[in-house]
Amino acid sequence: MLSKRRVVAADLQTLLLGILRVADAAVIVLTAIASYWLRHETFDIPEIYLIAIIFAIVLTLNYMQIARLYIFAHQTQIALQFGRMLMAWSAVMLTLIALAYFTRTSEAFSRAFVIGWSTLSLAGFIIVRLVFILQIDRWRRVGRLSLNIAVVGAGDLGERFIRHIEAAGAGQYRVVGVFDSRQTRIPDSIVGHRVLGTIEDLVVYARSHPLDEIVLALPWRAASNLEEIVKKLKAVPVNVKLCPDHVGWTLATRGFDTLAGIPMMAVLERPLSGWNLILKALEDRLLAAILLVLFSPLLALVALAIRLDSKGPLLFRQTRYGFNNNPITVFKFRTMAHRPDDAAVPQAKRDDPRITRVGRFLRRSSLDELPQLVNVLSGEMSLVGPRPHAVAHNEQYAKIIDDYLTRHRVKPGITGWAQVNGLRGETDTPEKMRRRVQYDLYYIDNWSLWFDVKILLLTPFVGFVNKNAY
Repeated sequence: MLSKRRVVAADLQTLLLGILRVADAAVIVLTAIASYWLRHETFDIPEIYLIAIIFAIVLTLNYMQIARLYIFAHQTQIALQFGRMLMAWSAVMLTLIALAYFTRTSEAFSRAFVIGWSTLSLAGFIIVRLVFILQIDRWRRVGRLSLNIAVVGAGDLGERFIRHIEAAGAGQYRVVGVFDSRQTRIPDSIVGHRVLGTIEDLVVYARSHPLDEIVLALPWRAASNLEEIVKKLKAVPVNVKLCPDHVGWTLATRGFDTLAGIPMMAVLERPLSGWNLILKALEDRLLAAILLVLFSPLLALVALAIRLDSKGPLLFRQTRYGFNNNPITVFKFRTMAHRPDDAAVPQAKRDDPRITRVGRFLRRSSLDELPQLVNVLSGEMSLVGPRPHAVAHNEQYAKIIDDYLTRHRVKPGITGWAQVNGLRGETDTPEKMRRRVQYDLYYIDNWSLWFDVKILLLTPFVGFVNKNAY
């Protein structure tokens, strides 16, 4: 007799996330009722308050979804959960306040109610997630939330796949067995997991054992064999996935898509596209225009100081590589004694004799970079991004540092993630430049509007004023 089939882990995870959504909605309702009673000592809540509660539920579930708070893999990341939850709930309250203002209903709400509701709700969300995290941890220890995976393929690819998920698992995955359609040359086990039989045996096994995934860890060159296996597994109500061939392990994948109906594996994507590209452009143009107006008196004073200190032009123009490795002309306040261009473009060093008295202060404070706001307005640069390097330096380091030119997949910036982490000044060794590139690539891979805001806020404190700025 077949054993009773339990709910598979994937379905249980989906169920738990649904319960979490319901709990969040319940927190909003219960804390609103409690806040109203504490303020008015009655449960006779006016209609306008009920409408606000409904709006709050809709906004909260959507904002928390956008903040990726309903992804199961993130549930045990406490700092990530609490930080994003605070941002999402703050966005909900700000949206409600804005709606009340524009609909002229703000006077209908008690300030004490709003403060109490927002505070109690936040506390409620925290309590719910702490309970949720404890329960997930308890179930993971007994294996209830581990995804049961059957691996098809007892060769090198199957072994590599099993080692990988066991290293990344932390109780999330359980290999229940290995199957192989070959009749000969089949080992008894791989990586400590028994080979339980053929594909036909797997079909029978799936009828009596709960499975979340069947992974085909077979070489893609055996296309006819793969097609035959997939046909046999169509009778099994389990997800069947194809493990990438060996080349897939060496390329970072960014998901899958279809092109003309053909499945495609994405290995590189534009860092900024769609709405992200529009947001970045708006951020750059609006803030650059505002900063130019605000800093115009300072720009005039700096220009006067340069003119009184030494002969030569106010601005220094240098060709550098920008987006997609296209050359751009970058503007800076002149900080060195005027002389014909040096083809070798030697980097500025500490106590460099070429630097003028005013120039030393400008470089130390990074005020010499302010004219690049014009480059931002013209669309050649961004406020935040990898710093553009001189052409000679670009060509030098592109030859010796892997992924160096990847920095040019976005526009260069006046400030960047590397700069606010202290990576400024002379890059006299490949290792210094390599570290800077690592921070630049991290920024490109993890871009968000909030990341830009964070870098801009840090820049006056750790970016502009730095011991390596000279």
